[in-house]
Amino acid sequence: MPRFIWAAVVQGLFAVLWTLFLVNPWYQLFGSVPPSRMIALGSAGSWFTFGYILYILVGVIGVAVTALFYYYIEDIQGKVYSGLTNVLAWLHYVLMNVGVAASTWSLMYAGYVGGSYLAVHGVANGTAIGYAHVNLLSPWVNPIGYLVGMATLGVVLGGLGYIIRSRTK
Repeated sequence: MPRFIWAAVVQGLFAVLWTLFLVNPWYQLFGSVPPSRMIALGSAGSWFTFGYILYILVGVIGVAVTALFYYYIEDIQGKVYSGLTNVLAWLHYVLMNVGVAASTWSLMYAGYVGGSYLAVHGVANGTAIGYAHVNLLSPWVNPIGYLVGMATLGVVLGGLGYIIRSRTK
């Protein structure tokens, strides 16, 4: 259980850093596109928004709530994870945290790159839109899908561990 609490704390710290990136008012000094403008324009910037919201919901809140499940089984029910269930818990921990962080950060990165490109070249410019979607976003679709699959596998393995541990004496 403490490992999931610490993971939620670390994920929360990273969420704060992403939030600082979003609200940073000094982008104009460096000549880059402010995230707020890129998000407001929509289109490719929606990937950034979606990744950010998912990271907060799953990477921070989801990981913290997961710790409550482990707390309930180990401390309330007194059923300590060992052997196979401990392996499943570790797989849950690693695959879920890495998969969620990597997939949502990839969404945010791709969305920022694509959204920045469209903010500079015009969200109504058909050529720019085509370029952004084909060359900047589409290469990320499969890797993000695999990373989501990794996170999902971690959750499924953790759920299997919950079931095994809660049903045994």
